Amino acid sequence: MSFFTNTATTTGVSATGNTSATAVKDVEVVDPPSDGISSLSFSNQADYLAVGSWDNSVRVYEVGAGGRTQGKAMYHHSGPVLNVCWNKDGTKIFSGGADNAGRMFDVTTGQTTQVAQHDAPIKVVGWVDAPQAGILATGSWDKTIKYWDLRTANPVATVQLPERCYTFDIQYPLMVVGTAERHIQIFNLTNPNTAYKTIQSPLKGQTRVVSCFTTSPAASGFAVGSVEGRVAIQYVEQEDAQRNFSFKCHRRDPAPNAKDQVLVYAVNDISFHPVHGTFSTCGSDGIISFWDKDARARLKTFDVAPAPIAATAFNRNGDIFAYAVSYDWSKGHSSNTPGTPNKVMLHSCKDEDVRKRTARK
Repeated sequence: MSFFTNTATTTGVSATGNTSATAVKDVEVVDPPSDGISSLSFSNQADYLAVGSWDNSVRVYEVGAGGRTQGKAMYHHSGPVLNVCWNKDGTKIFSGGADNAGRMFDVTTGQTTQVAQHDAPIKVVGWVDAPQAGILATGSWDKTIKYWDLRTANPVATVQLPERCYTFDIQYPLMVVGTAERHIQIFNLTNPNTAYKTIQSPLKGQTRVVSCFTTSPAASGFAVGSVEGRVAIQYVEQEDAQRNFSFKCHRRDPAPNAKDQVLVYAVNDISFHPVHGTFSTCGSDGIISFWDKDARARLKTFDVAPAPIAATAFNRNGDIFAYAVSYDWSKGHSSNTPGTPNKVMLHSCKDEDVRKRTARK
């Protein structure tokens, strides 16, 4: 199924830690998409990376030693691809797109099948690793989430949302959904058809991304990122409410003495480390930072990229961090200029950059 011929190259896009003066060059994935990159997702079983793009494609890469990549497969939607994910055993890739369709790619056979349908673009897809059988969840701008048993053509359930679905994340049994008008719905997937709790986002700006904690413990809470350059850390249960907080990020002073004229950038993605539970944020400012929510500390900041960072993902072990340097539509169609890069970069994570610090008392 291989359709690429080159091997990975290193580029000048670099990532440096706050305490290091040496720039370690990250590795660029070969033959990236030809248009904006919307989504990145690693397999849970091996270092295979799925990349969704506005060029209507989903591309699958194998990541080898030293970040060397090889294209393994590609399939298409009839419109831009907005989100991608894998099932737990790494045999299937799912994608949702502006063609209102959810598609499944079988890694073993190379076959693509439509498995979901909505009345508007599918903004997000996620695999529900339920004990009885895995289920595909799809969230759409038609204001619904649908659950799909892949053995049947119709959804097994449909949940009405208060507004258009912009984002969701799953850490079974927790699913957190972010919609337009700043609604956040929290689901316990042992009862998937009814929201366990509905809240208003603690952030004033439009919700861009939600991401569930992976540790300490998993499914106990989530992070919210917005267009206003802020992130909120939220716990599900009321007894943990005192641990909720928000912080500013992805902001910049236009000049050294212009503190009252701060430039504010959208937070495009939040990825939690699968082992340490620390997390990354990326933004329209072209910056990536690693954070420790328990110590309330920034662990690392990357050098500024030549374009926005549209999406991020850790691999299953947390030793590879992928990020997309690509236009993110934060300034509308007019700012999508021909010279904007579309790159997927791979960063080798040092343990000291992602390990937790001593938590605040």
